Formats: sequence, C-alpha cells, structure tokens
Amino acid sequence: MMMIIIEYMMIIIYIVNRTERESFERKPMKVSREQAARNRDRVIAAAARLFRERGFDHVAVADVMKSAGLTHGGFYGQFDSKADLAAEACRRSVAKTLERWDKLAGESADEPLAAVIDAYLSPQHRDDPGRGCLLAALGPEIARQDPTLRHIVTEGLRALIDGLGKLIPNRSKAARRRKALALFSGMVGAIVLARAVDDPALSEEILRATEATLTPQVS
Repeated sequence: MMMIIIEYMMIIIYIVNRTERESFERKPMKVSREQAARNRDRVIAAAARLFRERGFDHVAVADVMKSAGLTHGGFYGQFDSKADLAAEACRRSVAKTLERWDKLAGESADEPLAAVIDAYLSPQHRDDPGRGCLLAALGPEIARQDPTLRHIVTEGLRALIDGLGKLIPNRSKAARRRKALALFSGMVGAIVLARAVDDPALSEEILRATEATLTPQVS
C-alpha cells in the first residue's frame, strides 16, 4: 500500500513539474527598456539602409525585421506602421549624413567644404546608396509618397542645406543659404546621374566634372 502511495505522489509531482515547466516555456521573455531601445535602433538602421538601396515600395516589413535579426512579431510593438518606420528611417539617414559631414569638416579644417564635396562625389558614395544621402537615393520616389513623409524629408533637406551653409565662409546668412542650395542641388544631381548610366567611364566623368565645377565656388 505504501508503495502505491509513493508512486502516486511521484506521478503528481511529475505532472506538477511538467506543467510549471511548460508554462514557463510558453511565457514570453520580458525585454528590458534598454534592449527594446537597441532593437528599435537596429530596425530603424536596417530600414534606412534597405529603403535607400531598394526604394520604399520594394521593401516589406518582413525584409526589415530579417535584416535587423529580429522576429516579425516584434515590429508593431515598436512602430505603428511601415509609414511610421519610413519616417524614422528618413530622419536617421539625414542625421547620419550630417554626422559624416561634421567629421569630414573636423578632419579638414583648412577646406572643410571641399572635403565634404569630394566625399559626396566619390565613387564610394555612388556605389553604396544604402549608406549614402537620402535625397540622392530616393529623391524622385519621395515625390510620390504621402504628405507626412514628404514633410519629414523637406525638413531633412533644410537641415542638410543649413549644415552645408555653415561650411561656407565669408558670406552673409542669406548668401550662404543660396550657395548651399546651389551646391547641394549639383551634388545630388551628379550622384543620381552617375548611378543611372551604364557606362562606368561616363559615370566617373560626371562625378569629376561636377566636382571640378563646384569646388572653385567654395572660396
């Protein structure tokens, strides 16, 4: 009789332990605020790169999450929609461009603007749209997006023009803005054309001719 009772108790203990283990396995792991913030940043970084490489309409949320190394299910805990993510990705792209310009300017104190123009019109920038300028990668496509995204990009353009204008010496604020607008328009156009053509020699010629034309305007 005692053996039967012991066996019965062991069965009960086994069932309880198994139930608790299965319940623990089913319970989702809580993510700390710090980890959630890191995950969000990874998603935005992946989206910023993919959108610039492929365009808004050719990138799905699943593509972004896979590139970020995260599950699709975590997306809507961080973003309201793909449009919300696109907005954050555009802001990040502009911020990264400004960071690069600041770094280049700091490393080339004598001719900071010339250094920025040279880097912008480089083969490296032409060949790597995923890490390049938002306007050069997505300018025509942005014109077809919703008003909210277009407004965000417009504000980004203003920030880029201001950033470029600060590198132009010996001019009034209005004159710096006019020159920055002209310079940046030429820089963006050159990259767009250099990426569009299928002739490597012509692509390089576009970059070098534009740089030779714009750089004397720096002084």
